[in-house]
Amino acid sequence: MKSYVHQPDGIFKSVCSLDCPDQCGLLVHKVNGKIVRVTGDGDHPVTQGSICNKVRHMAERLYDPKRLMYPMKRTGEKGEGRFERISWNEAIDTIHSRWTSLIEANGPESILPYSFYGNMGLLSSESLDRRFFHKLGASLLNRSICSAAGAVGYHYTMGGGFGIDPENTVHSKLIIFWGINAVSTNMHQITLAQKARKKGAKIVVIDVHKNQTGRMADWFIPIQPGTDSALALAIMHVLFKENLTDHDFLAKYTAGSEELKKHVLSYDPVTVARITGIPADDIQRLARMYGKTTPSFIRIGNGIQHHDNGGMNVRTIACLPALTGQWLHKGGGAIKGNSGYLQHNSAALIRTDLLEKKNTRTINMNEIGSALLELDPPIRSLFVYNSNPALVAPESNKVRKGLARENLFTVVHELFMTETAKYADLILPASSSFENTDFYTSYWHHYMQIQHPVIDKYGESKSNAEVFRLLADAFNMDSSLFQITEKELIQQAVDHSENPCLKGISYEQLEQHHFVKADVKPLFPGRLETPSGKIELYSKQMKNDGFPALPDYTPLVPEGDWPFLFVPGPNHNFLNSTFSHSAKHMVLEKEPRLHMNEQDAERLGISEGDSVRIWNHRGECELTASIGQSVLPGVLVSQGLWADVPGTKHLVNSLTPDRLADMGGGAVFFSGRVNAEKIKAAE
Repeated sequence: MKSYVHQPDGIFKSVCSLDCPDQCGLLVHKVNGKIVRVTGDGDHPVTQGSICNKVRHMAERLYDPKRLMYPMKRTGEKGEGRFERISWNEAIDTIHSRWTSLIEANGPESILPYSFYGNMGLLSSESLDRRFFHKLGASLLNRSICSAAGAVGYHYTMGGGFGIDPENTVHSKLIIFWGINAVSTNMHQITLAQKARKKGAKIVVIDVHKNQTGRMADWFIPIQPGTDSALALAIMHVLFKENLTDHDFLAKYTAGSEELKKHVLSYDPVTVARITGIPADDIQRLARMYGKTTPSFIRIGNGIQHHDNGGMNVRTIACLPALTGQWLHKGGGAIKGNSGYLQHNSAALIRTDLLEKKNTRTINMNEIGSALLELDPPIRSLFVYNSNPALVAPESNKVRKGLARENLFTVVHELFMTETAKYADLILPASSSFENTDFYTSYWHHYMQIQHPVIDKYGESKSNAEVFRLLADAFNMDSSLFQITEKELIQQAVDHSENPCLKGISYEQLEQHHFVKADVKPLFPGRLETPSGKIELYSKQMKNDGFPALPDYTPLVPEGDWPFLFVPGPNHNFLNSTFSHSAKHMVLEKEPRLHMNEQDAERLGISEGDSVRIWNHRGECELTASIGQSVLPGVLVSQGLWADVPGTKHLVNSLTPDRLADMGGGAVFFSGRVNAEKIKAAE
């Protein structure tokens, strides 16, 4: 197994571990054993040497003096952030002792792991950790905070996470970015779109905020939050009415086109204009543009699924390429995610068969605040890794109240003293991706990649795999499950005959080439993994599951008399809470701003640069006003999860609801409502 740790100087291939669809190939530059620079790998077929600012400054993050170096135990109050150094032996012994007592008194389900994809390495995020907690019998976590609602909705239509190859979008003639600020969150899709534009393609952006992606579009269409399915249905109305559909494709490769044609009669442009805020003429123009342009491509973003109706939003938009037969054309179709092509043998890694109690309770990560405060029997211990729930989870005031419980034993495995770590009883220092062996599968492009260690572990830090080996040993768990090398784990994962796209991908190939493309065939002609084998415009499965069988529009859940819909989207220089504590990245992002329509600002007496308080029954924030026409009246947008610095009130998730989306238990970050008022004039 390769390692570059003992080569003090040179340039070494690597891969970005951030939770981003691009998953860039990297080159790591070392001098005297330290990483001094990170650049893009020009050999990578998709990312081709370009990287974002977040990764470009990664070396500073790796050697940040605030990085955690050794295990610590709490000495102050929870949330205060006072700790003292201890040894790894003491840390593991303490966890073992506390958990043994909890299991004897309350059962293993009193313990809950809480994690997500702060590190996208599959060994770091879903391997020995899952084996350990399954064997322990701990409560299960539904990790649905990001893309769950949309994934389920897309699955109903298309049978899984299958879209077109993004490399083929250079051939698209019409590109629609729908609910995605791709400039900040999928930059290489923008690069491909710009190449298509040079060949004559038009770029349309549909979003609630004219962000950087909206500003680079040929046509930006502002939309009322949560009304995306209504717009898609109106487009279908026009396509059917004006005979802009591909009859042959609908007959061969779809189920339910006649039912859909009748269903969308009520979604005419005039009716939908009142729902979406988009003029009827613009709806008609967009539908005609889509119906008359081939190949056309829709990049379906995360934003539209973070609503009460998020799953149906995605399910509905996913139907559009079928109506005009785009899937048969190179550069035509859609991408919600492409994880299905690179689906590894997860069963071999996580071993759900180790669960002795088959009905072990499952807790939705979006409801962690309520779970910590209200669940019966209660959660008595929390083990947090690859996540920062005190900042990223909805209803964060409730989350922090739960984390502050003195009778909650909390362990946090982290690189930095995050907001969550301050509530820990024990903190364990985590190694970075550049210090670990791991493998990666993009959820956008079709390449699997491998990461070899480039530098020594920082201080006494350990990888997730190392920590769970130590815990498994402390609990006398079967050594054959845990004393297994990273190489063997990767070999188990890529050995997956059920996924023909992995044919030819092996550990040895990854070692040799660093990235290997899945063997992906066009979806059509072919059979999908839906019950009918076709694109399901009408879904019997949805009907059986209690949903409308046809795409539909349902308004957002009402929230009293709060006048504004509040959408806290991502910004350009952070990735969720990662980098939000970095002084350089905060300077690059400048300050947390609140985007407001000029009509609303005039009515409330708010001017550019004023300090504005926004609040609801869940919490409050203070942000700087940015006034203009980048959002529709009645909509407020902020960007980024800013660090919780004393003296500030930037905690946007104190305002977001922790109710669940229509499908998949997804989060509804963008369906909350607030009020707003000026608190201080601009200086």
